[in-house]
Amino acid sequence: MSGFVAGLCVAVLPLLAAGFWLGRRTARPESLAGLGTPVEHATFQTLHTATLAAPPLRAGLTEETARKSARRLRTLLGTDALCLTDEKEVLVWDGVGGHHRTEIMERLAGPLETGRGEAFPLTCATPDCPVRWAVVAPLTVDDRVHGALVACAPRESAVLVRAAGEVARWVSVQLELADLDQSRTRLIEAEIKALRAQISPHFIFNSLAVIASFVRTDPERARELLLEFADFTRYSFRRHGDFTTLADELHAIDHYLALVRARFGDRLAVTLQIAPEVLPVALPFLCLQPLVENAVKHGLEGKSGACHIQITAQDAGAEALVVIEDDGVGMDPEQLRRILAGGTSPSGGIGLSNVDDRLRQVYGDDHGLVIETAVGAGMKITARLPKYQPGVHSAGRLAAE
Repeated sequence: MSGFVAGLCVAVLPLLAAGFWLGRRTARPESLAGLGTPVEHATFQTLHTATLAAPPLRAGLTEETARKSARRLRTLLGTDALCLTDEKEVLVWDGVGGHHRTEIMERLAGPLETGRGEAFPLTCATPDCPVRWAVVAPLTVDDRVHGALVACAPRESAVLVRAAGEVARWVSVQLELADLDQSRTRLIEAEIKALRAQISPHFIFNSLAVIASFVRTDPERARELLLEFADFTRYSFRRHGDFTTLADELHAIDHYLALVRARFGDRLAVTLQIAPEVLPVALPFLCLQPLVENAVKHGLEGKSGACHIQITAQDAGAEALVVIEDDGVGMDPEQLRRILAGGTSPSGGIGLSNVDDRLRQVYGDDHGLVIETAVGAGMKITARLPKYQPGVHSAGRLAAE
């Protein structure tokens, strides 16, 4: 990521120079009272305009994002017209001279193939057409040309050639960040699918077996468990949203534990201590349920006798502190390190590794799982969830389906 930041700095600094040039052309001394020098005012206006143009571009290069950003990009350059293209067509034309679209696309073959900018005069039979010169600056992501930014002006200008190149590089950085966002989303989706693949085989089979055992002896109990099963699977296999709320995750855990209690009876005791103020906190989808499932495995399936699982969620200032603890068989710390490093485990450690990876991706390496365990000593898992994190938000509680 540091490479992208450096690239952004390289792109923005010359862009400010373009802003200074624009400010000298357009700033009126009477409008700058209290706002510093004309150069400072131009710098502010350039940064503000670039900030407004960035969000659409972070969604990639499409007709819609091009339309939303073109006017502000044209403002940055101070040109009579500007168009954005992909590799096949003009996505948007902002300003005068739209009848030059066909000519522009015909001249783009070379720049789109080589990735090098080009400037050329426009041919026009319209006497009062104000654009007579075009500057093409390719838009590249990972050394691949995705389209072009074309600035049109009344006359040839070396300053416009440089400015258009810098703005195109800045746009390319936004598109590269968009590509990273999409890659991150695909990775998260793949990891959620991995969790679902882990949940479905053994848990669904065991749950249905338990429900079937009650059908003849206690039909009402079977009906209740079937509803618990339906609610849990509906949540686990939902197809919208990378994030959920702590309240929704705990609600799904409650359905899961109801099915586990039906199977193990008095062998399982669960204590919950949840601070109401942390219930709205957003967190990655299916982040806590695998940790509770891990506690059940090591607390019940790995030993005889009863097991106690304690789930707490506390308000810790800027974070919600979630702790899941069991008094089960525990784990050898060396084996745990191998699991978190991506290794396999006969007891199925994909849930721990998956959750740890996703927390680090979303919140940073300082927010990975903290796990305390030893053979025969149970396990304590702590997750620190920032209450406010850019890009982390939930669509809200799922409606009954």
